[in-house]
Amino acid sequence: MLTKRVTIGFEEGLQARPAARFVQQASEYQSQLTIEQNGRVANMKSIMGVMSMAPACGEQLLMKAEGSDAEEALKALASLVEEGKTMIK
Repeated sequence: MLTKRVTIGFEEGLQARPAARFVQQASEYQSQLTIEQNGRVANMKSIMGVMSMAPACGEQLLMKAEGSDAEEALKALASLVEEGKTMIK
């Protein structure tokens, strides 16, 4: 299992549109992907799970990935979260 600690870069946190983009991208990978914050765990491929975490801008999450494309998934998803840019209009 691979792990990476990331800081939320989205101004509005990982809510609504940023969360949708994040889940959409996470769903492209075969690996099992989770995020952890303050002892809570959520599946990165679940919009309700990600939004229930309610991570705000500047907060840290621990991302975990296990599977054949785990390294690629963590790299791409960490970049998306830390840069704080969403492609959904």
